[in-house]
Amino acid sequence: MEEAQLHHEQETETAIALRPGEDMAAHDYHAQSLEILEYATKRTVTTIDDYNGCTPDLTIISKLKMAMESKKKEYLDPLNTQIKAIRDTYDYLMEPVLKAEKITKDKMLAYTMEQQRIRREQEEINRFRMEAAKKEMELKGELSESVNLVEVVPEAPHITKTEMGTTGQRDNWKWEVIDFALVPDEFKMINAAMLTPTVKSYKDQRTIPGVRIYNEPIIATRAK
Repeated sequence: MEEAQLHHEQETETAIALRPGEDMAAHDYHAQSLEILEYATKRTVTTIDDYNGCTPDLTIISKLKMAMESKKKEYLDPLNTQIKAIRDTYDYLMEPVLKAEKITKDKMLAYTMEQQRIRREQEEINRFRMEAAKKEMELKGELSESVNLVEVVPEAPHITKTEMGTTGQRDNWKWEVIDFALVPDEFKMINAAMLTPTVKSYKDQRTIPGVRIYNEPIIATRAK
């Protein structure tokens, strides 16, 4: 009986340890965090001694943060590894069906584009012939021969319904920049990836038109 109870307690402790929300160390970190938060909320910094007294507490906070991040990583790493393995597996398994889908849709779109091209050319031919007939009527008052219009192919269907399913074609408008200088300012974006390291390197020694470079200090603590 005692042996069975001991085994049950061990299983319970293991189950608790496997759940981040029930991890006793995590609970302890959280309790310490609440105490520190309460103290920080009540703290006043009005003298140099008050200011200097913040460093020991920030050191404790820094160590607590590292401990909590380490605990979080302890739980997340195996899960992230498993998620990556599942994604890689299904990327491999789904590759043929995704390729088949793309090839089929590309061929349907190619047919649609070709039909549109043919239709435009046929309509253009008919327009020229109608204009020529109109000019002849204005000049001679009659047509020497009937206007022989070409048959215009029908548009490709936007929706195809079968017993197995329905396929629809919808617009998908895109864009490309052909002259950046002509693009309105509201559509331009600041290159933060280049601007940020430039400012950090040159500080206030560099002037960039249209940009205010300023210093906004932060407090950094390094635990020993």
